[in-house]
Amino acid sequence: MDKNHYQEKMKAQLDEWQAEMDKLQAKAKEASADMQANYEKEIESLRQKRDEMQKEYEKVQSSSMEAWQEFKKGADQAWDNMAEAMKSAMNRFK
Repeated sequence: MDKNHYQEKMKAQLDEWQAEMDKLQAKAKEASADMQANYEKEIESLRQKRDEMQKEYEKVQSSSMEAWQEFKKGADQAWDNMAEAMKSAMNRFK
């Protein structure tokens, strides 16, 4: 996969995760007080992971064509962490 394709894939996934987080935020507003606290805790954790993923995306984006593969490793790890956290959150708050 080349750098441009990888960046497009990362950006699309970041946008999708943001939409999912927005849905969780909307559910949190409709939940009981106890559940709101659970939602907010989970959403904050997701935000931190999303921010980490965003930083990795920016590293790949600003890297040269020769160096981007080095940044890809960190981005892949952040991607995996975010994907697992999102999956867990969506399953927990169905």
